[in-house]
Parts: sequence; structure tokens; C-alpha cells
Amino acid sequence: MFARNISIDEVKTVIQKGEQIASYPNDQPYPSCLILSYINDRPIHVVVATNSKTDSCIVVTAYEPSGEIWKEDFRTRK
Repeated sequence: MFARNISIDEVKTVIQKGEQIASYPNDQPYPSCLILSYINDRPIHVVVATNSKTDSCIVVTAYEPSGEIWKEDFRTRK
């Protein structure tokens, strides 16, 4: 996250205000989802796992999606 120049505040904003674009219910040890948001016109993806027993979320990764992998909307893989 820090190596990718994404701050903790930016990750929090993505989680709070972003759009869930994919769900991974079979991920282990917890189901997760992919969230997209734009911070200052910069697309950011955050993968968050949810532990329902403790009602907590775990940030798995945060990154700026590549146009080589994602379509222009950054919601769909090429």
C-alpha cells in the first residue's frame, strides 16, 4: 500500500465511499470483495476481507488498477 503511494486515509475513503465491483465469497479464511473509488481522479482498488464473527474488515491489498489489465471503467478486466 505505502509502496504504491496510497495512504491510509485514501484506503479508508475507498472503503467508505467506493463501489463494490466484485465479490469473492469463497475466499479463505474470510470472504472478500473488490472496491473501486476515485481519489482526485485517480482510480484505486481495495480488496477487503470480512470476518463476520468479529464484525471486522481486513485490508488485503490496495492498488491503482492498470489500464493494461482493466477496461477504461476500471470495473471490468480485459
